[in-house]
Amino acid sequence: MNAELIQIPNRILEVALGALIQANHHAVFYDQYSSGWPETAVLSTATAAELVLKAIVAKEHPLLIFRDLFDLENPLHEEITVERLIERGRTYGLEHMPKLLWVTTGERIPDQKLFEKLRLTRNSIQHFCAPTNVGDLRDLARQFIYKNIDPLLKRHFSICAIEYHQDHDIGYDYIVDCLVRNELLFSIPDNFSIGEVDLRESLAETSSEYQHQLTEKLKENGYKLSDFMK
Repeated sequence: MNAELIQIPNRILEVALGALIQANHHAVFYDQYSSGWPETAVLSTATAAELVLKAIVAKEHPLLIFRDLFDLENPLHEEITVERLIERGRTYGLEHMPKLLWVTTGERIPDQKLFEKLRLTRNSIQHFCAPTNVGDLRDLARQFIYKNIDPLLKRHFSICAIEYHQDHDIGYDYIVDCLVRNELLFSIPDNFSIGEVDLRESLAETSSEYQHQLTEKLKENGYKLSDFMK
């Protein structure tokens, strides 16, 4: 295979992680002086989802993400290059990616119902305006990131979504705090550490079921809940 084509999954993943940084920021943090953050959270999350799924499929073969393979044939019988793909190729859209994931890997997207909700909301925002019947858009983005994108990134690339953020001084502490308060599980990175938040406070109003799930998740990765309580 052309050496350039082999690099396609990594190139897609790099852009996907850039979108995830934006999605995490707008879905977790709040700025009363910045309008449009909830909508931006949904748009960035949808972009990250599409690209993560494409990167996974492209690992099977880089050309599987293109819907017009036969049109890419070069009459001169030259190799397909990345430049030709950029110029002539058309990839599958977000709506096709769950089925393409299943066809190429045999894997289902973790939460299909949530996928459809995000997809339709993204379409509404992108082409007209935010719908009024989907509730908290930032919560929708958070739910999607940590129920769909995060487990896929962990399984296929050993990447944890909480590590992709804009808070370079503190790290993912406040992302973890937000996720715990909203009873969302997340992939645990190596050398997991939080110093700015106390999980005891974050867990104060969460259900006993969630507390048990988080305890087990930490235990699977070699940690105890008490390690993160001040």
